[in-house]
Amino acid sequence: MNAVAPNGSPALVDVTIIGGGPCGLFAAFYAGLRGMSVRIIDSLPELGGQLMALYPEKFVYDMPGFPQVYAKDLAKALIEQGTQFHPELALEQTATSLTKTDEGYVLGTAKGDEFPTKTVIISAGAGAFSPTKIGVAREDDLVGKGVYYGVKDKATFAGKKLLIVGGGDSAFDWCLNLCDVAESISLVHRRDVFKAHEDSIEKVKAMGTPMKLWYVIKELHGDDKLTGVTLENTQTKETEYVDCDAVVVNIGFKSSLGPIKEWGLEIEKNQIKVDSKYETNLEGVFAVGDVCTFGSKLKLIATGVGEAATAVCFAKTRLDPSAKLFPGHSSDLELSK
Repeated sequence: MNAVAPNGSPALVDVTIIGGGPCGLFAAFYAGLRGMSVRIIDSLPELGGQLMALYPEKFVYDMPGFPQVYAKDLAKALIEQGTQFHPELALEQTATSLTKTDEGYVLGTAKGDEFPTKTVIISAGAGAFSPTKIGVAREDDLVGKGVYYGVKDKATFAGKKLLIVGGGDSAFDWCLNLCDVAESISLVHRRDVFKAHEDSIEKVKAMGTPMKLWYVIKELHGDDKLTGVTLENTQTKETEYVDCDAVVVNIGFKSSLGPIKEWGLEIEKNQIKVDSKYETNLEGVFAVGDVCTFGSKLKLIATGVGEAATAVCFAKTRLDPSAKLFPGHSSDLELSK
């Protein structure tokens, strides 16, 4: 249910959160806990952010309280928590403009709507993202027909001869998560150095997963579906054919802040600079999670939700100088749902 002003336009809220991923959802929960009116704006049709949109079937290992949890299950729990105080939801809305007003700001969207707010918390992840492609002929023709840039459903790879391309956490996580589904898995990486957690690397090696190091995919084979690839050794330039019927590409995402770059925020390497309050150079505008940067930044969900709670508390004291920055432990409070 959208909050509306007497004239029928969207109502002024205490805080508008841009982005409905983990950090945005926890910010919504914590703002509700602090008695603030909340709106969430997200360009996707559902809450959950990248957990739901990119890798719902992937295990997350570094969230406190969960030795391992599917991303989709973590997202569902965060959504339940983040919406328990009934924030206004503006989904499939892309925030395009930020205009200062006497009461705070007005956020304009690509659909032409205007949402007034007293403060803003930007938790837009890495911004708008698109997968980095291999860059070979016929790649686009075979998307969904053997070439994939993520895993929405593990069953897609049941009984498949699978190549996983990349040397980061996602590549190693999928080696571990799909080993009981695929017929076979091989890892292809252009180097012999990995950018994944050490424990994941050791587990994949212990499984005996074949690794084609110093190789890249040079050619895709197959008409209506993938039947194999040609690999090229980046050092010797020798090539070899590998029979496979599925390739999962994990070589990164290209991200962009999009219209947010035009809002007058201090930007450093596609991230928004914040201070110790997670406040930007614009008064009353905060940024948390992957979208922000500061000296000791760690890009983890676990640290991002802490940033979200901190930003909410500083937004609260900005709106009500008599409010305490630290409201007390939630275990001492009775949540009104």
